[in-house]
Amino acid sequence: MARLNDDAQWIVLMGFIVSFSLFFLAIVLNQATVVGQTTAEAVSEFPKEDIRGVRDVTIQSLFLDNNGPYTNQTNVQNEIRILSLNREDSVVQFSSQTDGTHTYLNFHYNNGVTAYNETYTYP
Repeated sequence: MARLNDDAQWIVLMGFIVSFSLFFLAIVLNQATVVGQTTAEAVSEFPKEDIRGVRDVTIQSLFLDNNGPYTNQTNVQNEIRILSLNREDSVVQFSSQTDGTHTYLNFHYNNGVTAYNETYTYP
């Protein structure tokens, strides 16, 4: 730029400034698009039906008789844990307590992306 006059140097300098500012705006807009996309994907990845299915089967297992070869509550609950881990890649933990006339079920679901906790009360 030593051989250019002052007006030409000013034009070249403004060209660099405009090109760098356009490059910076392109990066900012690209990142904004990525953030919006991942937020939308997180909403669509919430496994509502998986949680409902495991939750319903878990609640039904509370009413099984713990005596007998085919209706053993402990075996069914262990199978629920194993199947949810193998088929849905999710960890399901639950425990139940009976307090007088009410039964409380503490339910936890976690698939690595979504964690869901619930306390279910039966009358």
